[in-house]
Amino acid sequence: MPAIRRQESWSEALRTSVRSSTAKGWNVYEFRGQVRLELRYPGQPKQTVFLPFDWAKASVGDVLTRVRNIYPLVAEGHTLKAAAEIADGKAPKPVMDWAGAVERFRVQKMEHGRAVKQVTWDHSYAPVIADAVAALTSQKAPTSPANLLDQMIRQWATGSRMRQIRAQSLSQFLRYCVNREGFPAMWLPPSDLRSHIGSRPTQDLNRSKGDPIEDQQIINLLASLPVDAAGGRWAEALRLLAELGLRPIELLHLSVQKDRSTGQPYWWCSYRKRSGGGDTEPRRVHPLPLVDSEGTVQQWNLMGRWQAGLIELPPLSSGTGAGDAIGTYLNRQHGWCSLKALLAAKGERLVPYSFRHSYSLRGHLRGIDAGSVALSMGHSFEVHCRSYPWASHSGTAAAFERANAALLGVDLSAAQ
Repeated sequence: MPAIRRQESWSEALRTSVRSSTAKGWNVYEFRGQVRLELRYPGQPKQTVFLPFDWAKASVGDVLTRVRNIYPLVAEGHTLKAAAEIADGKAPKPVMDWAGAVERFRVQKMEHGRAVKQVTWDHSYAPVIADAVAALTSQKAPTSPANLLDQMIRQWATGSRMRQIRAQSLSQFLRYCVNREGFPAMWLPPSDLRSHIGSRPTQDLNRSKGDPIEDQQIINLLASLPVDAAGGRWAEALRLLAELGLRPIELLHLSVQKDRSTGQPYWWCSYRKRSGGGDTEPRRVHPLPLVDSEGTVQQWNLMGRWQAGLIELPPLSSGTGAGDAIGTYLNRQHGWCSLKALLAAKGERLVPYSFRHSYSLRGHLRGIDAGSVALSMGHSFEVHCRSYPWASHSGTAAAFERANAALLGVDLSAAQ
């Protein structure tokens, strides 16, 4: 009996030393007279490996030394088996040059395949990858791609666009590191990122890019801008966004073309938006003039002044993009902040994309079918119906009223 108690004493002491030298989930056991090292991380398959030592008191020092050598290798991304072989001298240690991989990945993204622009790299890739490399080279480095992903997106709202961008960009980088740089396969990111990104509450799904505003509210906002050269340039940009329903970035891809058959000028947008559903095509854009509360159509003569070179846009191509540039300017304007507070009181959001939403809703209220509005806005009918408020309670009522009046042969304009 005393001998048994002494054996239990050194074995328990060994297990305690292993746990204190590593992290939760690490342990050693006896199996057929040998030392078996076991690793259990939450949400991951159990890993085990045999160490070349007898389960005996005389091996305690060797076991602890070997475990302490294996632990940092696993933290670097190796499987337990690979780390044990490296520590035993049976396999060379792969060099994981995270910093060097970042630069080579940048070149790959910007010069090969569907190359991204510098502004896209700076906005969508560089920040999250820099944060990830800092975490991976720290003393408390994440031990799995899933944990790394969660750590890199946790501070952004669940289901938000920025959380999605960071998760997708980091996943691309990790796949590159494994497939092109030879990093351990355990760093392959999850194939499905939905559980990491999450989703917004149901009431927020259709408001990810803001809410529409009334024509008169847009007209009032324009009137509130500073009456100087800079204010004039920003006002022109907002008029174009409102009347043409453009994405902010499309202001940099706008031109006037001529119809070959009629000779009539028309707006043309050459921007190609890349998305999971494929690239959007350059398109003809149809204006929808605004109407104030008195029923007066706003005659801004945007096309004529554009052709005459009288429209000068503000700087939109620097920084993190046109949308951010417009948002930064507007957030400094009293009229914009007041309108934002007014919408917030109703549970709505005012953002630069609200001009585009307003165009969509305006088209619906004027009886233009959703497919035609979607074509002018440069996205599919499915995206249009899912993402844009082209229907409203009043607009739907008016549509049914027109349909029923047509069936009965009633002239609504005469009745009014």
